[in-house]
Amino acid sequence: MADKIKGEGLILYVHDGDLYRPVACLTSNSLDTELGIIESQTKCAPGVIEKQAGVFSYTLTADAIAIDTTSVGGDDTKASHDYLLSVQQSKTTVNWKMDSGSGTGGTALAYYGTGIITSLGLEAPTGDEFATFSLTIDGSGAIVTTDPLA
Repeated sequence: MADKIKGEGLILYVHDGDLYRPVACLTSNSLDTELGIIESQTKCAPGVIEKQAGVFSYTLTADAIAIDTTSVGGDDTKASHDYLLSVQQSKTTVNWKMDSGSGTGGTALAYYGTGIITSLGLEAPTGDEFATFSLTIDGSGAIVTTDPLA
């Protein structure tokens, strides 16, 4: 029987130039891929619509609870809103990975790629609620299964 991968174990990381930092405290993350279709109709085949594969694109999204990464005792090993905002404002490409770790009992699921942080939202409700943030990375190029930075 195949080992199932739990959603809570599939973590999104961003590379900071030295190492991959997990996006802090994820409540959910996703990877959505799409393959465009090129449709054509010619006089060689009247009434027939021919289809070909077009451009591959993808988007990663994440929702998380913001954590303190800057004060004494803060956890600077994770990528929270403050770090991600600095990356977004620098307008640079980010290397990312989505990895299930080794807890699956076999080969871990791991995807790697690059992209641009296109959207980063911060919500700060009143009362006993935690500040949360949302992240969107618009992918660039292919998704690979081996770490291109290794």
